[in-house]
Amino acid sequence: MMKSLRFTRMLLDARRGLVKIKKVQRNFVAPSLLKMKSVEDTITSKTEKTFQYDKDLLTLPVPELEKTAKKYLESVRNHVSDEEYKSTEFLVQQFVSGEGKYLQQKLVEKAKVERNWLAKWWEDVAYLEARIPAPYMNMAGPSPYSEDIWPAKMGTQVQRAALVLHYILQIWQHIRRQTYKPMKDGKGRPLDMYQFRRVFNTCTIPGAHRDDLKEYFQTDEEGSCPDHVIAMCKGHPFVVHTLDESGEILTAPELQTQFQRVVDRCKTLEPAQGVQYLTSEERTRWATARNELIALNPHNFEVLEKIQSSIMCFWFESGPGGDPTGQMDEITALTNKALLGFGENRWLDKSLSSGIYEDGLFVSNGDHTPAEGMLMVYVTDFVHKKLHEVGARWQGTTQQRSLPEPELLKFVLDENLKGKIEVAKANYAALRKESTALIWQYTTYGKNYCKGKRFHPDAVCQMAFHYGYYLLYGKMAPAYETAPTKQFYRGRTETLRSCTDAVKLWCEAMVDPSIQVSQKLKLFANAVAKHNYEMAEACEGRGIDRHMLGLYLVAREEGRDIPMIFMDPSFAKSGGGGNYVLSTSCIGYTSVLGGVLPMCKDGYGVFYRINDNRLTFYITTWNADEETDNKKFGHSLTKALDQIKALVDQGTASSTARL
Repeated sequence: MMKSLRFTRMLLDARRGLVKIKKVQRNFVAPSLLKMKSVEDTITSKTEKTFQYDKDLLTLPVPELEKTAKKYLESVRNHVSDEEYKSTEFLVQQFVSGEGKYLQQKLVEKAKVERNWLAKWWEDVAYLEARIPAPYMNMAGPSPYSEDIWPAKMGTQVQRAALVLHYILQIWQHIRRQTYKPMKDGKGRPLDMYQFRRVFNTCTIPGAHRDDLKEYFQTDEEGSCPDHVIAMCKGHPFVVHTLDESGEILTAPELQTQFQRVVDRCKTLEPAQGVQYLTSEERTRWATARNELIALNPHNFEVLEKIQSSIMCFWFESGPGGDPTGQMDEITALTNKALLGFGENRWLDKSLSSGIYEDGLFVSNGDHTPAEGMLMVYVTDFVHKKLHEVGARWQGTTQQRSLPEPELLKFVLDENLKGKIEVAKANYAALRKESTALIWQYTTYGKNYCKGKRFHPDAVCQMAFHYGYYLLYGKMAPAYETAPTKQFYRGRTETLRSCTDAVKLWCEAMVDPSIQVSQKLKLFANAVAKHNYEMAEACEGRGIDRHMLGLYLVAREEGRDIPMIFMDPSFAKSGGGGNYVLSTSCIGYTSVLGGVLPMCKDGYGVFYRINDNRLTFYITTWNADEETDNKKFGHSLTKALDQIKALVDQGTASSTARL
């Protein structure tokens, strides 16, 4: 009210001269305009550069050996017998007082000269040294555009692809120009932005024993950077440049014209060569075939370089994105196609790929080696918000400039390589049948309810996973939850072993009718508090698994005997060595979904997004395992979440009544 009166008085005073009117007009901004903020404003900065805080990032610490040992024993206890636990306890005590001291000292020395003693090791051991086919490792998910703004519609494939690519390129350009806002955590600490350099223009190169990660990305300050994408249609790869002569992104109509040229030309081409199927093979087999390609003709190396250096791959997939048979809902069908869809357009070594079906539905797929799944989330979330902002249609100029035809890439092949491609096609066809994904929606409550009851939504989800599994199998499962560590230089993730003693006590109490509601609620609150504490510890680099991995690798590199704690059955039974029955990760509070396949054959992959009044779960299982079942786990998860709400509501009502 006072501001309104002041403005009125200033207008009346303006009778004294025009200068004051101009001054008022210059300084006054309508309140509604002050609140307007574009999507770009939320991700860009005019005062900070994307990578400017690299020098300020924290150095990754080495946890104390005794504390790690104690946490490890606690994590083992829920999954072994009393006799097994005593044996493990003895081995751990021996390790801490003996060999572990030496390995710890070596690790501390390494950390003194490296800002992140884990980074290179983790990339090598977790990704580059793995020999399993890329589809087992890649991240994938359905794009959210069809959920609220772009329903399936035949004939929209090329137009939608062009608009989505235009907005993806905006992120790429902001990173190139370092106008993408550097991220910070809740404490104001800068987060490592290095993975933003690798989400584009990056490709994993297969090796005989170890792969190599090749990064072609450069900022404007560093130099030139490849500006083309690889558009793949009916198995044919095309080079499509995305910038004009002045370095600006082509308009969506111009990209649409280029994509239409690709699609039209593929209608008259012979069947594709199928080299891309080789990227789905076991890594050493793919490396051998790639070496043969290069040795056969130098032109093949040039073609490989164009694919590898591209910003990303864009697939034009045949058929609808949904399931024409009606056996799966649309989002579940898309999810399965994202994970293990037909391979005719997939160069699976690329850091980021996006596919669009003839009905305009999108999927994403990316190599996990260069970056975490959250990088794909950031890209997709920006595009989704941008589509909302512009009404899902291009609002710029429709005038088009003369552009060169997209370049069709062809390899020189001999009969030997053609035979290997056919084998790869058959292997991939079999691999596609090995796993199934299910999108499970829970709509009774979400973030708002959890926060209203003062329970962290992520912790509630984790409680539900453990209780849901307990209801199904009558036992606890070793569980992994991703804990981000990006406040550290080149930080990626730590493992949170979320199956704590507090969770087990609560799960057991929930099925015991003799225990009072007030006690169950107390146990639930304790389990949530324990989870929150352990998550904070893991995020600060004080977890278990990465430290133990470092100790193991010191022993391996120095040619020493592998310590017995890593050979102990309790190590695998508690999840060590990638044996987590529940492998879980929170995708955050956006509209995006994504995930990977389960860690072990009898396990579940559970990835989830948290929204105001909904929880969405992306559940994967291996088809060969008869004990695991996506739908059964989904139903049990719903039952667990319902019982959590009933418990909390009943406990709250009892407390209010006493007051």
